[in-house]
Amino acid sequence: MIRKRKSKIFPMMMIFLLICSVFFSLTGCGKKAETPKAATQTITDDAGRKVTIPKKINKCYYTSPIGMIMVYSLAPDKMAGLSMKLTDSEKKYIPSKYTSLPLLGGLQMNGNINTEQLAKVKPDVIFSIGPDDINKASVSTADKLQQQINIPVVVINSSFEKIDKAYALMGKILGVEDKAKELTNYCTDTVKEVTEATKNIPKEKRANVYYAEGPKGLTTEPSGSSHALVLDMVNGNNVAKVKAKPGSGMSDVSMEQVLSWNPDVILSWGKDDGGASDLIKTSEEWKNINAVKNGKIYEIPSLPFNWFDRPPSVNRYLGLRWLAATLYPDVYKVDMVKEVEKFYSLFYHTNISDNDAKALLNNSVK
Repeated sequence: MIRKRKSKIFPMMMIFLLICSVFFSLTGCGKKAETPKAATQTITDDAGRKVTIPKKINKCYYTSPIGMIMVYSLAPDKMAGLSMKLTDSEKKYIPSKYTSLPLLGGLQMNGNINTEQLAKVKPDVIFSIGPDDINKASVSTADKLQQQINIPVVVINSSFEKIDKAYALMGKILGVEDKAKELTNYCTDTVKEVTEATKNIPKEKRANVYYAEGPKGLTTEPSGSSHALVLDMVNGNNVAKVKAKPGSGMSDVSMEQVLSWNPDVILSWGKDDGGASDLIKTSEEWKNINAVKNGKIYEIPSLPFNWFDRPPSVNRYLGLRWLAATLYPDVYKVDMVKEVEKFYSLFYHTNISDNDAKALLNNSVK
């Protein structure tokens, strides 16, 4: 009988000791377990919204090509996908590991984000960045998107005068503050150099410029439009006297209006971008305009992203140097080949040759 009782007690004691051992190992020798702090932080975005995001961002997305380009310049390995389809020509200047990311779409020009595919790549945060100033509509869109997909959406103001703050906030969120500072320095130095060089050009010596958009060259942007900002900043005289369209822009004009404005310089998209540069050079309708007669029709460089506009992102800082040197070569002197190579290395993470840079500038400089 005694042996029988011991045989029952012994396994029960072993089970009890095992349970205690596990309990103490989990509770730190009998102390109350501490709940780890959640790995999140709350930031205030540029719309004044309080947004709770993970402290460490592994992947992020963006609602427009403007945001995509900014994230690409800052932290390309954190990109969750592409908001715009890239052509083979554009892909030449971007490493393949980024061009092969899934196309997820964006909200620009009444577009849509593929929320089903977005959920699969699981971004930690989404940046809402548009061409115009932040307003009630953009804030409402960000709130709705955040509620719809249950991913924090951070609104960023990427305007020229606030690029330092935009990069600083995004750099902090993405954990790349040093890179953000490097890019900010380039942008602010560019604005300072170009505006200092061109600010004192007398009105009578400012270039009269027409920005020809579209396949016929008969849509444009007036002074004050976000899509013509580069021209305004170099003190070019934008001849288009039309009302600006918000958002996507592209105000319609007539051939008669362009003839009456008679610009000395025409900026246009190339044929591969659906532009009118070839048409303008050869058409009977355009031949009597000063810019055509004097051969001052310049194709805006556009690979991998347009230097002047569309999308109006940080690519415009290189465009600022290019346009100042093109319109006012006696006032603003810069080795554009070297400048292109520097910019592509710094912002696009690719090293290009002198010949590549010259090809990008073909038909684009004096």
